[in-house]
Amino acid sequence: MNISNTPSNSSTITGFILLGFPCSRHGQILLFLLFAGVYLLTLMGNGSIICAVRWDRRLHTPMYILLANFSFLEISYVTSTVPNMLANLLSDNKVISFSGCFLQFYFFFSLGSTECFFLAIMAFDRYLAICWPLQYPTLMTARLCTNLVVSCWVLGFLWFPIPIIIISQMTFCGSRIIDHFLCDPVPLLALTCTTAPVMEVFWSIISSLLLFIPFLCIMGSYALVLHAVLKVPSAAGRRKAFSTCGSHLAVVSLFYGSVMVMYLSPTSEHDAGMQKLVTLFYSVGTPLINPVIYSLRNKDIKHALKKFLGI
Repeated sequence: MNISNTPSNSSTITGFILLGFPCSRHGQILLFLLFAGVYLLTLMGNGSIICAVRWDRRLHTPMYILLANFSFLEISYVTSTVPNMLANLLSDNKVISFSGCFLQFYFFFSLGSTECFFLAIMAFDRYLAICWPLQYPTLMTARLCTNLVVSCWVLGFLWFPIPIIIISQMTFCGSRIIDHFLCDPVPLLALTCTTAPVMEVFWSIISSLLLFIPFLCIMGSYALVLHAVLKVPSAAGRRKAFSTCGSHLAVVSLFYGSVMVMYLSPTSEHDAGMQKLVTLFYSVGTPLINPVIYSLRNKDIKHALKKFLGI
């Protein structure tokens, strides 16, 4: 790629350079093997949950249908970044095309948005199951479950297209080097010819709304669940209710903890290395860990997985 230090319109840009993880050639190969292994394990773990729910009729309930859809979402989420990152590790020029960069930008953030909404409806499902156990089958019908799943995907993919299109139409100058392993708004906005404070504020607002609206729904659902569980007279009943929610709370904590550190704290406090590390954790690490959390803490999933794998 011919790198120019003179201003040019975005339409003339042939691509950006994703620095990824600068290190020796030997180090790049080791990172490739590590991330390839993580990617395969993520596909296997989440794929196993999808197959277990698909072929075990006892798991054809809203809770597990939502879990299977969430596992599919995790596969899609990690696939939006890792294959390109693996290719980048073996490449000499590290170039990603202009259109490829913004397509990755769109799918990465759309799938992340969908995950926020999915975590919220999974918490809502647990609220109905624990606080309204007798009415639960009539409240959480197959139709409502389907509508919730479709709404998550639609909202997720409609949340970010306008700001992403606006950023793609900006004028970029300088080296066009992105010190990241994916196309992220912070380094992209840093490459624009002029500062865009309005765009930065707009991005912060919609990102904050995306994080806080589902998060408040999750916290509200679990506050009501906690209130209901504390009224259960038996310790065994309370333990069962808490164990039902434990896996989901662990996943929420991992995802929201890392995302809030990345996008809600001042960007000036993060150097490029920290940005990469935190992004790597919530975009690659959590999709790998989530199947382990759900399978270890859920007897039905463990039984179905053993049956599916023939163990």
